[in-house]
Amino acid sequence: MIATGLAILVALAVVLLVWALADLGSKGLAAWRARFTRETRFSLRELFLSADPVRLYAINLGLMFLAAIAVWIASESIVLAAGTAVLLAFAPRIVFGWLRRRRIERIEAQLPDALLMVAGAAKAGLSLTSAIRQVSTELAPPLVHEFQLMQHEQRLGVSLDDALENLALRVPVASVKLMVSAMRIASETGGGLAETLERTAATLRSQHAMELKIRALTAQGKLQAWVVGLLPVFLLWVLTRMEPEAMALLWSTRTGWGVLAGVAVMEFFGVWLIRRIVTIDV
Repeated sequence: MIATGLAILVALAVVLLVWALADLGSKGLAAWRARFTRETRFSLRELFLSADPVRLYAINLGLMFLAAIAVWIASESIVLAAGTAVLLAFAPRIVFGWLRRRRIERIEAQLPDALLMVAGAAKAGLSLTSAIRQVSTELAPPLVHEFQLMQHEQRLGVSLDDALENLALRVPVASVKLMVSAMRIASETGGGLAETLERTAATLRSQHAMELKIRALTAQGKLQAWVVGLLPVFLLWVLTRMEPEAMALLWSTRTGWGVLAGVAVMEFFGVWLIRRIVTIDV
């Protein structure tokens, strides 16, 4: 009787534990889904892309499980499978960040030509609002999207200063802030709008050329950071293939785990220091 009672208690405890884990898992999955769709919807709106965040969530979740199962079958390592799933969970945020940086770089490259076009329209006698409207029909994405959105805001009753300020908030870079400041000062003071925009365009063009030159000169240092970061990982893989018995101590002992943790910390700080050295703000 006592053994039967203990077995029943253990079974009830297991059932309650499984139910609690399932409940926590479902709540965590629902919270992650809400956060994923909210952040994805904001990123898509910021990038002027049309897609369904719920469908992207389903695709991401399916890829996570499929990739984790494939890695587990290929390597028979639950750690690698879990790491793959976690990496794919953060993949959308990484992709959106990369797309946002590419978009800002293209906007900065388009700004000097756009300002020269606005200055030419202003020389023809058009106001700033009319010049922006005319130039918007000749620009290419992504800058044309920002100018069109600024015009839509003005049609809804937003003043030109507020529309320009919103543009600077959507694209928070120094070149856009300089353009917005030049436009606002020229429109408020009534001075030479065309001359102000031409000087601003020349300044932005020189700044962009300097940034490209610095990027080319520091490309070797950035490549060295990748080489320094990936070389120990490559050597670890080679040594594991050549001497699996000796290298097994790294994965099965506390001393080995400590060595791996120290290597990971030094790798991180080494790559971080190299990236800081070769990153130069103009």
